[in-house]
Amino acid sequence: MELTFAGAAREVTGSCHILRVNGKAIALDCGLFQGRRSESSLKNRELPMPVDELDAVVLSHAHIDHAGRLPFLTKSGFRGTIWATPATRDLCSFMLMDSAHIQEKDAEHLSRKGKEYVEPLYRQHDVVSAIGQIHAVPYERTFAVVPGVEATFHDAGHILGSASVVLHVTEGSRVHRVVFSGDIGRKGLAIIRDPHPPVGADLLIMESTYGDRDHTSVDSARARLGEIVRETAARGGRILVPAFAVGRTQELVYDLHALARAGEIPRIPIFIDSPLATDVTAVFELHPDAFDLTEDLIQQVRTLFRFEMVRFTRDVAESKALNAMHGPMVVIAASGMAESGRILHHLLHGAGDPRNTILIVGYQAEHTLGRRIVERRPTIRVFGDEIPLRAQVEILNGYSAHADRRGLLEWAQTVRGESSARLPVFLVHGETKAQDSFGTMLEADGFRVTTPARGDRVSV
Repeated sequence: MELTFAGAAREVTGSCHILRVNGKAIALDCGLFQGRRSESSLKNRELPMPVDELDAVVLSHAHIDHAGRLPFLTKSGFRGTIWATPATRDLCSFMLMDSAHIQEKDAEHLSRKGKEYVEPLYRQHDVVSAIGQIHAVPYERTFAVVPGVEATFHDAGHILGSASVVLHVTEGSRVHRVVFSGDIGRKGLAIIRDPHPPVGADLLIMESTYGDRDHTSVDSARARLGEIVRETAARGGRILVPAFAVGRTQELVYDLHALARAGEIPRIPIFIDSPLATDVTAVFELHPDAFDLTEDLIQQVRTLFRFEMVRFTRDVAESKALNAMHGPMVVIAASGMAESGRILHHLLHGAGDPRNTILIVGYQAEHTLGRRIVERRPTIRVFGDEIPLRAQVEILNGYSAHADRRGLLEWAQTVRGESSARLPVFLVHGETKAQDSFGTMLEADGFRVTTPARGDRVSV
């Protein structure tokens, strides 16, 4: 059995790991690389392996850094099955179509700028083909991926439909239990259930995004959100939130709904300025079976995401009109790392106003505009213009959908179970500092840790 780490190795995007056994090859995720445009473009156009040698893909969840290259894979000739949970399949149908639209628009822009045709990574018709190859399987139901490899999805508690994957790999007379964490969620997140880690493994491939820090509590994040809305509204400003369309946007709307019901924020308009977030919210409403039924608001109201303060803006004219409006408001728009989408227009008009607040509620990868905002650079570049960053910048890590180092350690300990053996762990999906810190913690707890680089191959 051999593992190749083709992405999200010593970095946090481009998740893709290849398992080869018995002459078959399985990709765990096939995500888009994000960051510096020139570097990520080259990486995205490099297939993780020849498509005629790849037999199947097992997808952990719908975030673009995990699923975003699937249409490129199928466009390049992959005809195998892509396995995912039902909610992941439904989310991918919208998220990948949105990604294709961005690929097409970027290619048009670069073609005009360079006066030489640039082919988009994939187009919307390629997404249709990719979605047609997704086969959905519920949590806790074992399925045959290829001969000799069976898999089971466990709820990862990260976003709707997210899964950790258990692979039972038969090699000769031996059966290996390989666990791929996907992205691990946090206990107590709004809407979705807590992570349900599998117990027992011979080998663990594990994310480490926040392996060097602890989050503030989920409850304190909601309280601080209320404070930020009240303070910014009192200044007459706007709260501008770059937010992932899936998961983070719905969590924010959920908490704003709870704060409004409790009378803890003023009744100002809340704009969800993202067609994708609008579609994703509808997918959430189709999967109430994945909700945490112990939560008060879920028990109390029939519509979690639609109340009198919330307005969904779908077309471009509605979006542009927001910049001409007066008075306090909340504007939630994609993308989550402020690399594309409508949030750029709102930053162009609002980053220079000291009355406003830019609220960061998720991980910001290196070399993204979101990271430069977190670093509070004096100026930021938006659409080629240098904009002074005078708005307040607030960071709420309590909204992270990733487990922190304590949550990661507890998850790994549960997977290890009662075994006294030094469980081998391959740390992926983390920057160097986070991985090294978390690796030291795991080693001290009795794990055997490796931090592979992109392209590394290991035989098991």
